[in-house]
Amino acid sequence: MNYLVTGGAGFIGSNLVDALIERGDKVRVIDNFSNGKKENVNPKAELIIEDICNLEKIQPHFKGVDVVFHLAALPRVQFSIDYPKETNEVNVGGTLNVLLAARGAGVKRVVYSASSSAYGNNSNLPLKEEMKPVPMSPYGLQKFVSEEYARIFPIFYKLETVSLRYFNVYGPRMSAEGAYPTVIAVFLRQKSEGKPLTITGDGTQTRDYTHVRDVCRANILAATSPNVGCGEVMNIGAGNNFSVNQIAEMIGGPVKHIEPRIEPHDTLADNSLAKKLIGWEPKVSIEEGIDELKKIYGV
Repeated sequence: MNYLVTGGAGFIGSNLVDALIERGDKVRVIDNFSNGKKENVNPKAELIIEDICNLEKIQPHFKGVDVVFHLAALPRVQFSIDYPKETNEVNVGGTLNVLLAARGAGVKRVVYSASSSAYGNNSNLPLKEEMKPVPMSPYGLQKFVSEEYARIFPIFYKLETVSLRYFNVYGPRMSAEGAYPTVIAVFLRQKSEGKPLTITGDGTQTRDYTHVRDVCRANILAATSPNVGCGEVMNIGAGNNFSVNQIAEMIGGPVKHIEPRIEPHDTLADNSLAKKLIGWEPKVSIEEGIDELKKIYGV
C-alpha cells in the first residue's frame, strides 16, 4: 500500500510512519517542521517539506496514494486562544486542503486525527461519541470542525473518511509541550532534570492515557477496515483512567503542588465503538508504558 502521512515528523505521526514501514508499506511524509523534527522521520520514508495551508504545493504529492493519515496540526491550546485566526488556518483550513487534495488525486480514504478535546468539560463518564461536543478552546473547536468536514466529504465528494478522537497519547518522542502535554512527559522531564514533580491542585484529576503504539495500530485498522469510511468518529482511548497522584507514584520522586488550572477534572473513553467497527483494543498497560519511558529517559 502507498500511504501519505501529514505531520509525519511529529510525535504520533513519526511513530505511525515507523509502524507502516515495518509492515513493508511505502510511505510519503508531508511536514513543515512547525512541530515535528527532521530526525524523527524514518529514512525509508519519502519526505516532502511543505505546508498543508498551501493546496497548490501539496496537491501533486497526493498522486498515487491509497490512504492519507492526516495528523498535521498546530496542537497548542493557549496559542489557539492567543491566535485563533492563525491556528484556524492550519487546523481547519489545512484539513480542508488535505481533503480536497485527496479527492482530487483519487485517494481512497483519509484517516483524520481528531481530539477528545471536542468533549470539553463533560462530567458524564465514560465519554461516548454520541455526546454533544462542547469544546472549551479554539483548538478543541477547530479539531471538531475538521471532524465535520471529514463527515460530509463521503456524502458529497465520494471520499472515504474516518475520524479518531485521541485521549492523552503518550510514548516515545512525546513532548512536554503542545495542546495537552501528558503529565507523564512533564514528570519524566522534571525527574531527569533532578526537579520535583509538579502536581497541579490536589492531583486527584484523572486522564485516560493511551500509548502511541496502540494509537498507531488504530490508525492502520481504520485505514484498512471495510466497516468504516463513511465519516465515522471513534474514541481511541485506553478505557481506564489514572490520577496525577498515581502517575507521580509510578514515576517516583519528590512532588510539589502548584496552583490548579482550568481543565476537565476527569476523562475516560468508551472505546466500544472502535472495538465493534475496526476490532481495536488497547494492548499497552500504563505500567508497561511508563517503565519503558523511564528507561528511555534514564530515570
